[in-house]
Amino acid sequence: MLKSNAESPTLKNEIEPGVVILKSLNEEHETQTITYDIDSSYIQFHFCIKGFSKFLFNNGNYSFDITEEYSLLLYNPQTDLPLHLELSAKSWVVSLFISIKKFHSLFSEEANYIHFLTDDNKDKKYYNTKEITPSISVVLNQMINYNIHRSIENLYLKGKVYELLSLCFNHGGEADIEQCPFLVDEQNVLKIRRAKDIIIANMTEPPSLQDLANEVELNLKKLKSGFKQLYGDTVYSFLFDYKMEVARQLLETNQYNVNEVGLKVGYSTSSHFIAAFKKKYGTTPKKYISQS
Repeated sequence: MLKSNAESPTLKNEIEPGVVILKSLNEEHETQTITYDIDSSYIQFHFCIKGFSKFLFNNGNYSFDITEEYSLLLYNPQTDLPLHLELSAKSWVVSLFISIKKFHSLFSEEANYIHFLTDDNKDKKYYNTKEITPSISVVLNQMINYNIHRSIENLYLKGKVYELLSLCFNHGGEADIEQCPFLVDEQNVLKIRRAKDIIIANMTEPPSLQDLANEVELNLKKLKSGFKQLYGDTVYSFLFDYKMEVARQLLETNQYNVNEVGLKVGYSTSSHFIAAFKKKYGTTPKKYISQS
């Protein structure tokens, strides 16, 4: 049930069974409160297009502040999380509620096989906040501003929902069941973050992927897919970018020569370091220093 003290529009569209769009557009000069009953079988996506929003859950025991151009993804199979949104003045939020079964059917051919609701995973909650990309922002604004006849409005919005989800979970590679974003539970997220810390701490002599997987107690496949899911890159590509950023910062201090910087980030020969640096920045370390 949708409740609101809002004088500005709060629009609900149930575009198909298990998929609901809620558009909360506060054009007034004071904060508005929007509530909506939703049970634990739904995943919640909230996109703050402009302004500031506060989401309160569990009778206010915890909350998420979402600022302009950031999003919140939330799922907790342990308890219902009815929406209680405090929407600041001149703020817009688009919310998408999608049932877990419907969501999973988009990521797997086996619509009734829900991997993360098995006995091992069904009690795990998941939440994430991240910046809204420009392409996602375009779709969100198209979901608010459109001139479509009412007879095909749901069809239009259905297409936009699918486009939105495809952009949110566009990690590259095959869209198989292992890429479903909720397959990484909270403990696995901590393990993957630990893997990142390990390779950074050992960047001059990083462990093999198998040794890294063993150290954080994940299988190799989950380490690779989970790392890319969290950090948007493979383990070694992430490490390469990190090493080049460290090298760039060291060069800018003017305290080390090129060979010393290369050694500090794990290159035994200056030629290999120079080639790597040029690959990343399009110029040699010496030229970079002279241009700084």
